[in-house]
Amino acid sequence: MKSIHAAAAITLVSIIAAGCKPAPAPEAPPAAPAEVAPPPAVEAAPAAAELTVSKSVSINATADAVWAKTKDFNNLNGWHPAVAKTEIVEGTNNTVGAVRVLTLAGDAPATIKEKLTAFDDAGKTYSYEIVEGALPVSGYSSTFVVAADGADKATVTWSGRFMRADTSPTPAEGKDDTAATTTIEGVYASGLDNLKKLLETK
Repeated sequence: MKSIHAAAAITLVSIIAAGCKPAPAPEAPPAAPAEVAPPPAVEAAPAAAELTVSKSVSINATADAVWAKTKDFNNLNGWHPAVAKTEIVEGTNNTVGAVRVLTLAGDAPATIKEKLTAFDDAGKTYSYEIVEGALPVSGYSSTFVVAADGADKATVTWSGRFMRADTSPTPAEGKDDTAATTTIEGVYASGLDNLKKLLETK
């Protein structure tokens, strides 16, 4: 009888002990996936900048004499050493809208087509733009001015605004900002230097 009671007691203790065991811990929720960092922002490619060049020369001659030598839109070859021929192909010479074609000097002559956009005989100035041509520029416009600097001296200023020929973010060699600026500086400098030489030679 005692063994029966002992067995029952052991069984009861076992049941109570089992009931007193802590409940299993709930499973932890799965960890959230790590956030993926966004790719670095791509900077916008720089647009082609507007470039400017301006050259001036002082000439020991009257402004009238200098203007008489340079005002003919159809005679750039008369004083610029890089131009072999000038020909009006549209409109009337020295009238806004006139278009000239310059044939450059050299073994493999290239051409440049330019349009007269302003002409002021009294003010001794004119402006033009390149329509098409061999120079490594785009959107080119230029102004040529002769100003008196005393009774027998004049200052000639040749200036231009333009962009490089290749306006893409990665311009090809020879069509970049450096090529554009260097070329126009050379055009102005050689023309003005020769003009001074021609007018000051006795």
